[in-house]
Amino acid sequence: MASAAVIAKRYFSALEARDLDAAVACWREGATDRVAGRGALAAPGELRGYFAELFEAFPDLSFELIDTTTQRERCSVRWHASGTFAGPGRFHGLAPNGAVIAIEGCELLEVLDDQIVAGTTYLDGAGIARQLQLLPGFGTGGSRWLAGLANTRTALDRALHAAEPEAVAAGVWVIRGGLAREMNVFLIEDEGAVTVFDSGPRPMSPAIRAAAARFGGIRRVVLSHADCDHRGGAVGLSAEVYCHPRERSAAQSPSAFRDYWNLGLLSAWRRPLYERLLAQWDGGPLVVGGTLDEGDAVAGFEVLHLAGHAPGLIGLYRRSDGLALVSDLLCTIDPRFGLPSAPRLPHAAFNLDIDLARESVGRLAALAPSVVWPGHGRPLSGAGVRAALDRLADARR
Repeated sequence: MASAAVIAKRYFSALEARDLDAAVACWREGATDRVAGRGALAAPGELRGYFAELFEAFPDLSFELIDTTTQRERCSVRWHASGTFAGPGRFHGLAPNGAVIAIEGCELLEVLDDQIVAGTTYLDGAGIARQLQLLPGFGTGGSRWLAGLANTRTALDRALHAAEPEAVAAGVWVIRGGLAREMNVFLIEDEGAVTVFDSGPRPMSPAIRAAAARFGGIRRVVLSHADCDHRGGAVGLSAEVYCHPRERSAAQSPSAFRDYWNLGLLSAWRRPLYERLLAQWDGGPLVVGGTLDEGDAVAGFEVLHLAGHAPGLIGLYRRSDGLALVSDLLCTIDPRFGLPSAPRLPHAAFNLDIDLARESVGRLAALAPSVVWPGHGRPLSGAGVRAALDRLADARR
């Protein structure tokens, strides 16, 4: 029985000789070669078609095996290829333009019973594109133009979806998302990484992930509740999700709609707008790894159960500095126009029980927090925090 290195050299010798019959004969039928930038190619038909296209597009294409590294049934092959894009065949739909390419690549082959049973091919796709004149060379005016275009798109994404994180207290940052920066997501320092408190709507996910990477990555995601504008981004964060027990079923539901919502309370023009936004904000059902309830500890904060807006709404309170992150217990933004407002409860169309929500505001007021960050809008701070909370708790609908 031949070694993996022998079979690998036999395969590349066939490619060097442009003998497709001998090359595909080295592969077991149905085995696949995963080519970077192209996908899986099944032997013999798809593999033969791939190389036939290459040889038609690059009639002088040549392969050279540089070296091999073998361990039991696996052989890593480093190779060099060069040729002229002279045609008559096309390459990925491109007409031949006479460009000359010279590339190096690596293929990891797995051999069993004298045949290749799996392969993975790595090559420099960007380098090939530059040599084919599809991308500008490094340091050229064209590359600077492309960089500028990419930077413009990045700036536009930030403008549309999320700003840079800003520090709000020791070890706590907020990422404000949405066109009016009305969505708040918090990063809390947590044993060399961060706990993400709320995840905002789905479009905020990339910005949250990037910001968290600067602080050591995401340890976990804690949802204040499972409304789509708070759970939506979690699907893209690849971290374990926690919520209150009474929010688990909603977090795991495929529906973006909560069964106690009453969109009929919205004005006629806002109702279809919110129906469209719900679909844009939501990221779909989540896998809940654990639950949190009143008195539990999260990254130096105490969990508060603040039911009313949602049955399992939770906030986080840090006694050392009086910082309270309370999500949709209250908001400081007018939802009609996206403008700052005095502290208010969320719109009645989205509340489970307004009286219960006011009771929860009263419980928070009794703690005398120094700073209160809502899920939407700017924080309450300064000497008037307790009075503002008391007024909201005592207000009549």
